[in-house]
This record gives sequence, structure tokens and C-alpha cells, in this order.
Amino acid sequence: MGNAMTHLLHRAAWRLLGGLLVLLAAASLTFAALHLTPGDPVTAILGGAAANPTPEAIAAARHEYGLDRPLAVQYGLYIARIARGDLGQSFSQHMPVIAVLRAQAPPTLALMAASLAVAWLLALLSVVPTARRGMAGAIASTLETISAGLPQFWLGILLLWGLAFEWRLLPPAGNHGLQALVLPTLSLAIPLAGFIAQVMRESFDLALDQPFILTARARGLSDGAVRLRHALRHALLPCIGLSTWAVGALVGNAVAIEIIFSRQGLGRELFLSVATHDMPLVSGIVLFIALTYILAGLAADTLIVLVDPRLKGTRP
Repeated sequence: MGNAMTHLLHRAAWRLLGGLLVLLAAASLTFAALHLTPGDPVTAILGGAAANPTPEAIAAARHEYGLDRPLAVQYGLYIARIARGDLGQSFSQHMPVIAVLRAQAPPTLALMAASLAVAWLLALLSVVPTARRGMAGAIASTLETISAGLPQFWLGILLLWGLAFEWRLLPPAGNHGLQALVLPTLSLAIPLAGFIAQVMRESFDLALDQPFILTARARGLSDGAVRLRHALRHALLPCIGLSTWAVGALVGNAVAIEIIFSRQGLGRELFLSVATHDMPLVSGIVLFIALTYILAGLAADTLIVLVDPRLKGTRP
């Protein structure tokens, strides 16, 4: 038990070190991308193009926010500020970036968690009862392939039209209540479920060919018990790793989904902050997304070790 815990901590330490490098890379790429993007952040600082600021006001704003300094100096101050945990002040919203994240992150995290949970549930319901089951397996596999190829934004529009506008079963927009979460969750979860199910089905088929399955059947276990207690455990391993990628995919796709369903959240906020060239807010959102991805990877790595005891004695 002690060796296993030491090994988990060792793997976590390596993951955290890699995570710090990822955060540094994300911060640097965001800084470079925003400075290469056409537009002037001073416009957002002074209230947008409609404010028609004077040259003196523009010069004063540039000096106040350090935008008149050399690019290398700006980058150094930017990294130093992030290292202190200071994400700065949003140019467009005139409030601390951390306050914007505190308000906008919970809806997006709730959408991501619900989508990932529903995707896993759909994948399990599709694979476990139908793997190696002839026609049922073929039909389920075909549906998985089709769902994996559905664009999330197109599916969102289709669900919005059918379930919200035509049949009026669910609210079309907003963040209030669990009902408002259903359509955005299905828009993200159905295509993701197709990907997870495809990987799970292949792993499930391979697991059913392993000797331990024959041993379990020889002990008199029913087919359902063999699938749930033995084959499923081995089929889950690649899917857990896939879930780390899924977190990043969900964040990216949440941009379109939050706009379609008029939801508050980081995706919608990221779109608006890029449009207004709000560098501190864009950087803060990107870093938060990168941190979420890192923590998801750490959780997935830990789960893989816990699910597969053979990995407890290996080194990262």
C-alpha cells in the first residue's frame, strides 16, 4: 500500500511539473497571439470605438497599462504578474479578471461535467449490452459512428429547433435550472459519446478474447457478470485517457454551444474578449482552461493506475 501511494505521488509530481510547463506555454502563446491579432486593446480600455477617444487619452491609457513599453518588457511583466497569481484587470469589463472567472466558470464547468457524465453513460449503455451481440452490436456500432461525426453546433441548432421551438419541451436559452442545461449537454455529449463508445467497443472486444474471461466463465459466472466485473474494467482504461482529451474538446466546443443557447460561461466570454482584444481576460480564461485540462489529466492518470493494478509498480 505504501509503495503504491509513493508511486502515485511520484506520478503526480511529474504531472504537476509538466502542468507548469503547459501553463507557461499557454500564457506565452496567448501573449504572442493577441499581439499579432489586428486591433488595439486601448480601444476596449476607453469604452470601444464608439467612445472616440482623443489622442491624449489614448497615450495616457497606453502609459497607464504599460502598453507603450517594449514588447519584451511587457512579456516579462506579464509572466511575473501571472506567477504572483495576479491575472490583472479586464479592459472591457473594468473589473479583476479573477472576478470574471469566478462568475463565468461555474456554468461552463457544470456544462462540461454534465456533458462528460452523459457521454460516458450513453457509451456504456451502447457498448456493454451489445458488444459481440451480432445484429445489435452492428446497429449500435453504426449509431456510434454517426454520432461521433455530428458537429456539435449543428446538433445544438437541430435540438434547439425541435425540442425547444417546435415541441416546446425544454427552454431554448439561459442558465436557470436543470432544464436549461439539458439541450446544451446533449449537444456536446452525443458526439463525444460516439468517440468514447468506439474506443470502448474495440477495447471491450479485445478484453472478451483474454484468458481471464475464459477463466471467469469456467467459474460459472453469467455473461452479464463477466461483462460488468471483468471485461468492462479493462475496456475502461483507454477511455479514461480519452476523457482527458475530451475535457479540452468540451471547452473548445462550449464556445459555440454557449452562444447558440445564450448561456453565460467561459466559452461565450472568451469569444467576446477576443473580439474586444481584452488581453488580460483572454489570458485569464486560457490559463484557467489549461489548468482545468492539467487537473483532468492528473485525475485520469490516477484513475488509470487505480483501475489497472499492473501499473502501480511502473514508473512514469
